[in-house]
Amino acid sequence: MMLMVLCLIPIVIATFVFWIWMLVSAVQNKGLSEGEKIAWVLVVALLHLLGAIIYFFVGHPKRNRPLMGT
Repeated sequence: MMLMVLCLIPIVIATFVFWIWMLVSAVQNKGLSEGEKIAWVLVVALLHLLGAIIYFFVGHPKRNRPLMGT
């Protein structure tokens, strides 16, 4: 039982760090408009790990694209 708990701790910590990373990335993403940023922050915050995974594959790649007209 104790071994199982010790094996789960790094997974839980890694999951939490990934979630925080995606949340911060959504806030700082210069490739998104303000409305998109708000929407992604809500998705990541409310859906937790699932939202972070969705953002990683859908919204996160936009960080390298500049905003139109700037």
